[in-house]
Parts: sequence; structure tokens; C-alpha cells
Amino acid sequence: MQEKRSIISELIELSKVDGEVSEVEIQLIKTMGNMIGLSDAEILDCFKNPAPFDPETSPFDRIVQFHRLVLLMNIDGVVSASELNHLRLVGVKMGLNSNAIDEVLTRMYDFPNNLIPPDVLIAIYQKYMN
Repeated sequence: MQEKRSIISELIELSKVDGEVSEVEIQLIKTMGNMIGLSDAEILDCFKNPAPFDPETSPFDRIVQFHRLVLLMNIDGVVSASELNHLRLVGVKMGLNSNAIDEVLTRMYDFPNNLIPPDVLIAIYQKYMN
């Protein structure tokens, strides 16, 4: 349960970085929270009582979480420098390769709505794995 709350809390933190939490961001956070098994009440509680940062243990799960964050950042159609910086820091804290993070954040602009397809995302991370 704590791991799921951490995932949602990190999404919430990103949504607040630009100073404006939009309704579309809240809806996406709720949808993602429901998908991982949290109730709406548990998700809303994370807004008031965020869980501590606890990155996923498997590399694949960390990439999935980073992809969730990229999706959330792009959902409102506005990508701020503060959001990009926050995402870079979170990616590094998650143990992701910084070159892969930068490539993802650059390549996302090559796709409609900045939504990088999962297969492209995985290919980028595979390129940088040791």
C-alpha cells in the first residue's frame, strides 16, 4: 500500500510544480491511482498527506513510473521548465540513466501531444543499459 501511495504522491508533487493543478491532471492522477488499486479517497488523501518518495525496485517499474510522470506533465498541454527540471531530478533519484532521461524529454516533442510511445521509451532505456 505504501508503495502505491508513493507512486501517486510523486505524480501529485509533479502536478504542483508549476503552481497550477488542473482538473485534467487530477483526473489523470485518479485514473492512474485506480489502475494500481487505490480508491478515490486514498488518492485524495495523498494530496493532503503525501507518502515519502520510495522508488520502484525493478528497472522496468521505474521506467513505467517515469512514463506516468511524463504523461502527467504533458496532459495539460503546457510543459514548463520547472516541470522538466523536476522530472529530471526525480528520474535521477529513481536511478534512471541521465542520458536516457534527457533523450526521453527531448524526443517526446517528436510525437503528437508529446506522448512518447512505450516501445520508443523502452528502446531509449535499452540503449543506455550497461
